Amino acid sequence: MATTNRKKLLLPTTMSKAGWALVEAREDLEGIAFVPTVPRAELQLLLADVSGVALGVQPFSDPELDAAPRLEVVSRIGVGYDAVDVPALTRRNIPLMIGGTSNSVSVAEAGVFLTMSLARKGAGMDRLVREGRWHDRYKEMPVDLYGKTVLIVGFGKIGTRSAKRFAAMETNVLVYDPYMYSETIRGMGYEPVLDLDAGVARADFITIHCPKTPETVGLFDAARLAKMKRTAFLVNTARGGIVDEPALYDALKNNRIAGAALDVFVEEPTPQDNPLLTLPNFIAAPHVAGVTREAVDRMGIVAVQNILSVIDGAPNRENVINKEVLN
Repeated sequence: MATTNRKKLLLPTTMSKAGWALVEAREDLEGIAFVPTVPRAELQLLLADVSGVALGVQPFSDPELDAAPRLEVVSRIGVGYDAVDVPALTRRNIPLMIGGTSNSVSVAEAGVFLTMSLARKGAGMDRLVREGRWHDRYKEMPVDLYGKTVLIVGFGKIGTRSAKRFAAMETNVLVYDPYMYSETIRGMGYEPVLDLDAGVARADFITIHCPKTPETVGLFDAARLAKMKRTAFLVNTARGGIVDEPALYDALKNNRIAGAALDVFVEEPTPQDNPLLTLPNFIAAPHVAGVTREAVDRMGIVAVQNILSVIDGAPNRENVINKEVLN
């Protein structure tokens, strides 16, 4: 097929080679690379004649859509889509597709890792050895997960996998998800909690796996953090802004909770003068919970498969967010 007749797909340079290979194997498609940090104005120029685009964390709204008259599908590399204007896509009958389960296992593992790092004081123990303070190891002893209560906030693809892993560690698993039937949660062997504050007050460990929506922004504010046990730990691998960072700093600084870990921040990269980074009972990660060698390959493959399903006239409905555009 002549190159001029190929449909063009705009794909980030950071997408895995496995994803790019799917495009390169098609004679009817041409992959156009873009750097994820490109300014929005330049991104809009690149969209002029593309049929599909795969996005990292780029904002995508009316200006981008106005610049892309041939666009048929937008695919997110991953599962979060708070930077994408879904109603704007829906008005144009363009599906937004996400990565399904491609990185859910990796995020669940990361949540458990951060929880265990807090409980076992991983970073602090490392410092003791490096600084020659071996004999200080009993001053602030770590704690077990065994027999403790873990609250899972959000029971989707990641939350369900997280619950399995915590249950395997012999913890009591509570689940808060207002969009999930209690009978479903109970049938999977976990205890549903209908009142988030009540669950927070019972939990020794809280791990957040809900999407970022107007309802969940500031979900863990000063008032809710105040309901946590002084011995409790909080982990967020979902999205920045679900936890109120100044309120979290205040709670940690004054030892009103035992510790916290954030993989996600309101501003990313988070400024180096973020006061949270000065605290010994805080662990930071650079939004990499879903980033492993395996997950990056899976996310790239699924992102491209999503685009191809639309191009080929058979959209994968399971991965479409705005399903109404398919009717």
